[in-house]
Amino acid sequence: MQPTFLAASPFLPLIGLSVVLLVVHILLQGMMATKELGSSWNAGPRDEDKKPTGKLSGRAARASSNFRETYPAFIALAFGLILAGDPHGFGYIGAWVWVLCRIVYVPLYLAGIPYIRSLVWMGSMAGLAAMLCVLVF
Repeated sequence: MQPTFLAASPFLPLIGLSVVLLVVHILLQGMMATKELGSSWNAGPRDEDKKPTGKLSGRAARASSNFRETYPAFIALAFGLILAGDPHGFGYIGAWVWVLCRIVYVPLYLAGIPYIRSLVWMGSMAGLAAMLCVLVF
């Protein structure tokens, strides 16, 4: 059985990295909340509307939320570029920019570093824009 064109796409490792990054966000958010609210809260049904209020747990939650706002667009654009056939072009560079910026964004957000964090976020948006331009134009 021969591999399909999807199996040979250079976008697949980037999609895999993005899933790892999603898991990192989920784990960070959960670990920070558990550190603040305790393991019984984490293991329990969480019926109460108890939410973490600490700095780090709040930052982890907001960073995760921010990631999940652009993640569906990245996945859609990556698969669109696979289907359109942009193996090593402008869209591929945009995908790398998005992944790298999203990786750098996490420690910047957790450390509370302003401005640079915003520039990195804009870089990730530029990566998505590059991917979109390849599909639209």
